[in-house]
Amino acid sequence: VVLLLSLLGLAAAGKLLVVPADGSHWLSMREVVDILGQKGHAVVVVAPEVTTRIKPSKNFVMKRYSVPYTQEEMEKEFQAFFHFSFEQGSFLERFVKAYRGIKRITNFGVASCGHLLQNKELIRYLEDSKFDAVLTDPVLLCGAILAKHLSLPAVYFLRGIPCGLDFEATQCPKPPSYVPRGFTQLTDRMSFLQRVKNLLHDIPDHFICDFAFEPYSKLASEFLQQDVTVQDLLRQASVWLLRSEFVLEYPRPLMPNIIPIGGLNCAHK
Repeated sequence: VVLLLSLLGLAAAGKLLVVPADGSHWLSMREVVDILGQKGHAVVVVAPEVTTRIKPSKNFVMKRYSVPYTQEEMEKEFQAFFHFSFEQGSFLERFVKAYRGIKRITNFGVASCGHLLQNKELIRYLEDSKFDAVLTDPVLLCGAILAKHLSLPAVYFLRGIPCGLDFEATQCPKPPSYVPRGFTQLTDRMSFLQRVKNLLHDIPDHFICDFAFEPYSKLASEFLQQDVTVQDLLRQASVWLLRSEFVLEYPRPLMPNIIPIGGLNCAHK
């Protein structure tokens, strides 16, 4: 009996590949990754050499890869983008600034992903490691591309994806009658004109997402040697771990494989 129980204990541990997004996205994911490592799971984190927040830990193995930009270049662009977020101005002015800022930020993610996929030694290591699943933040789709390449179940850990791409991928309804869009400052109780505004708010979002996410579709198609769309990469998720808390924001419909974990952001004390 003791022998069987010990074997069950070994079987409970898994091998997890983690492909995170940098910055505040990583700070929340790190909580999960550290605890998984402490519980005996073999965790491998793949990250670029240039990051703002992703650091080594005794609870996981870190695999680094080179990127074609410096720490100073990345921090300069991110600071400029954050400053823009607090600026005032007309809708057109803010839209143009958002377009330019997101395009520059996107270039960093796409360049980083391209260098990861071209790193044959690292890709061979990932292929030989026989992982059980991939944990990734789909705000950057490189982890999703690797999950498809390795034919592994994908677990998406996210706060949300711009332009409602997560709604489309999960086929979640988001009626503009009562699901307020981000940054509209609307509530779930809207007048008719506010509902119209909420509906129109989606139009520029889709325009921005065309150039922000489509480069990943091109990367995936070239790497996987088949036509792959952004929605193909998002739809492959087995589980969506949604860092939302309906105590603090307006409820919305969820699908069965979407699990709210908003409490994770609360301080331990």
